[in-house]
Amino acid sequence: MNSFDWKDTYERLHSGFDYSSPKPLIGITGNYNDQTCTLAEGYYQSVLKAGGIPVIIPPYEDIDNLGDLLNQLDAIIFSGGGDINPLYLGEQPIPQLHGVNPIRDRQELLLAKMAYNRQLPILGICKGIQVITAALGGELYQDINSQKAEEENWRPSIKHSQDLDRTRASHTITVNKDSLLFSIFKTETLNVNSFHHQAVKTPATCCKTCAYANDGVIEAIESAEHKSIIGVQWHPECFILTGDESMMPLFYWLISEASEFKRAKKLHNHILSLDSHCDTPMFFDQDINFYNRDPKILVDLHKMTEGHLDASIMVAYLKQEARDEQSLLNATIKANSILDEIEGMINKIGTDNDENKPVALAKTPDDLYRLKRDGRKAIMMGIENGYAIGKDISNVEKFRNRGIVYMTLCHNGDNDICDSAKGNGEHGGVSKFGADVIREMNRVGMMVDLSHAAESSFYDALEISSAPIVCSHSSARALCDHPRNLTDEQMRRLAQAGGVAQVTFYNGFLKKEGQASIIDAVNHLNHMVKVMGIDHVGIGTDFDGDGGVPGLASASELINFTRQLLRNRYSDNDIEKIWGGNFLRVMRLVQRCK
Repeated sequence: MNSFDWKDTYERLHSGFDYSSPKPLIGITGNYNDQTCTLAEGYYQSVLKAGGIPVIIPPYEDIDNLGDLLNQLDAIIFSGGGDINPLYLGEQPIPQLHGVNPIRDRQELLLAKMAYNRQLPILGICKGIQVITAALGGELYQDINSQKAEEENWRPSIKHSQDLDRTRASHTITVNKDSLLFSIFKTETLNVNSFHHQAVKTPATCCKTCAYANDGVIEAIESAEHKSIIGVQWHPECFILTGDESMMPLFYWLISEASEFKRAKKLHNHILSLDSHCDTPMFFDQDINFYNRDPKILVDLHKMTEGHLDASIMVAYLKQEARDEQSLLNATIKANSILDEIEGMINKIGTDNDENKPVALAKTPDDLYRLKRDGRKAIMMGIENGYAIGKDISNVEKFRNRGIVYMTLCHNGDNDICDSAKGNGEHGGVSKFGADVIREMNRVGMMVDLSHAAESSFYDALEISSAPIVCSHSSARALCDHPRNLTDEQMRRLAQAGGVAQVTFYNGFLKKEGQASIIDAVNHLNHMVKVMGIDHVGIGTDFDGDGGVPGLASASELINFTRQLLRNRYSDNDIEKIWGGNFLRVMRLVQRCK
């Protein structure tokens, strides 16, 4: 893992960037006793010294107000305190349970989940590590001295609730060398203080253990998804009160992450972010609710808002089936039915002219920017698989008149238009009918999409099309040797013709073996930029079409990609191009050609 340099990161993020407030706002959950909310001095002194502005979060549960609060924060600290009420975790209290505060617990468990969904940097301290674990689905010990011993034949060899002054370390912990925590402290051994009898039993699946006490008790967890989440079982904020700065790297890390998150949010406020390919309509038969946070789908209004995504192109996907006359007619009928469902989903609330309608259909780039100015999300429509037009070329114009902005010429199988990357090479590229289809798409202003096409079809289409073409969801074959990905030569030719390729987050197109992550997606984009130039790349997630990897698992996590772009030193202008500017440039050109 690369060594973490908080000073370089902090100074770089602030250099030349105009913040309305130059310092990130850090929310800290307050303790609550006898109707009084308090916060120990070490928390806010550590945040101030690290360069943040601390604010106390009092206990309340109103979801709307919590959401508004989190929208203003740049990071959150879950502070220490009493035991967690086991009833909230589906358990009965054991005799060794100490005092609980149900009002605080209810709020913090909800707050942790909401902060996680919004991708806020999170630091949990003592009880805070337990709150993070419980909120995200992990398991806790109500009391390590009884439960851990009973389950694991364990005997305590360390005093985990010290009598020593809080500002002094009482035992050591071992930090995993391949962890984020190690990159922050640059040591495998840390001297920590200790005031607990509850602890993490099993981290949530989205987290991993990164430090242990010598007796095996988990002392720290961090994100397993390349997110800004760390929980520690000790109290690092206490040390600064005596001038001991040994724990300050943890707070410098948090402020650095918060600064980056703040910058990414502000960037998204003034750029248009477009995902050029998602398959959410494939889930319409599962009674989804786009306007709620629906766990069945990766793209809904809540997730778009959390991830700062302005617009998505939802496609009518058609599996390649038989090509007899009736089957072709059925394909056209099905495509129109899916488009009806997309429009029905959008029109479920209000009308397109209703200013209070949160989502509207867009057919042009101007529509997208107008909706962005109005604070509304936008959906565009595409078709995945030219099989949808059958052999009736007039369907191209009919679909364009419905608002279709692009059509992939094929999917996983040869059709009457061209050969597929996974086909048998029926035509040796684009068929005669397919050439007519491409010219008709040029005429009516519909983008030609060559994702899924065979190389022979790709090069034929480049020669035939009078307008630039796109690959709405394709990655780099040099990094993952899959026939669906683009070779370097394909990318160079695409760029020369003024086209755009959109990196996709489909695991099998990012990594040949094993689990890909957000880091692999960034590596593909970097390679595509190196080969094609910054003006010819973008993002097509393939969400709800099996797209999604750790760190980019749904629309709610897309701001993480922006943060990675900032870390890779892309300029604001570059990021605007990547997040849709390049794709919309081609769309404008194609639509003007009609």
